[in-house]
Amino acid sequence: MPKTATRQTKSTDKPDSVTSATASKTASKNSGKMKSAVTDTVNRKEAQAEFKERKKSQIATIKKTDKALLKEMLYQMILGRLFERKCAEVYRMGAIGGFCHLYIGQEAIGIGAMMALKEGDYVITSYRDHVQAMVAGITPEAVMAELYGKAGGNVGGKGGSMHMFSKEKGFFGGHGIVGGQIGVGTGMAYAQKYKGTDNVTLCFFGEAALNQGLFHESLNMAQLWKLPCIFICENNQYGMGTSQKRAMSLANIAKKAEGYGMAGEFVDGMDVMAVREATLRAIERARKDGSPTLLEIRAYRYMGHSMSDPGKYRTTEEIKKYQERDPIILFQDSLKEAKVFDDKDFEELTNQAKEAVDKAVKFAEESPFPNESSLMTDVFAD
Repeated sequence: MPKTATRQTKSTDKPDSVTSATASKTASKNSGKMKSAVTDTVNRKEAQAEFKERKKSQIATIKKTDKALLKEMLYQMILGRLFERKCAEVYRMGAIGGFCHLYIGQEAIGIGAMMALKEGDYVITSYRDHVQAMVAGITPEAVMAELYGKAGGNVGGKGGSMHMFSKEKGFFGGHGIVGGQIGVGTGMAYAQKYKGTDNVTLCFFGEAALNQGLFHESLNMAQLWKLPCIFICENNQYGMGTSQKRAMSLANIAKKAEGYGMAGEFVDGMDVMAVREATLRAIERARKDGSPTLLEIRAYRYMGHSMSDPGKYRTTEEIKKYQERDPIILFQDSLKEAKVFDDKDFEELTNQAKEAVDKAVKFAEESPFPNESSLMTDVFAD
């Protein structure tokens, strides 16, 4: 993890312990705040009003958080947004091939959650993994070169968009099978408990993965064996092109935790501070006695499922509605109102992120393709 991401919480921002029952109450409370995310009747004016209301609670959390950490969080969000936009650009130019799933609109989830970790914690995720890989400490150059299929890539150009990986950084993928990483993440948490550490595993997945049997088996096992696994459902409301409303009978995913006697919490995924606070509560439970948690973090992806998806199943007005609550704009406005940073600081961070992205593209373009002699290396055959 990055240096700032290993920071331990101080007494001024230490979260209160949350039990399964109180976490469910929090879920119900927050569910009301996210009304715009689960109804079809909310218009843009209501979304704007919700933005202002959410900003009040975000400012309160900002005021008790370390300034250096806030700066790193904002930088990572800006970097992630600009990096993914560049990915879309070079993909359309043909520089990136294969599948490419972008994180635009969901930055607050990965960054808010991972900035609550310490050294030795693990992260595993699905195929929408570029931004989380960079937050884990994998350089933008290595991520971009991997997207290009170049030898300088994170895994030598053999993994592509969906398979970033670094044992050294505690980042275990990048998995292309829907929900496949949930069982692996549960096993990683078992290993942490077996070794007697107080480390935790963050296991990210999309809401469509909940319809896989492995999700239910893993949660049952994690609660039975008290495994320090924090299951994070990144609910962007569409499984490929299918709305959650058409595919899932229970809209409140966090409630599924009750079926396993596990703590569950609903979180506004457009609020990076709310995500971090909820993750800190889950981490505290896990470090204390190994208790797992299910977090439903609801956001909205602005792009299609992948670069090959034109997203015609959504209206432009629907997308604009959620852009009124853009997580980066919300965070910047809150930081400015709290008098932590100003426009000059935002410009400086944006320029730094632009430079990092340009450097990453240059590195990817100049890096050679893998040598033919490496074709059969790192290949496992049973």
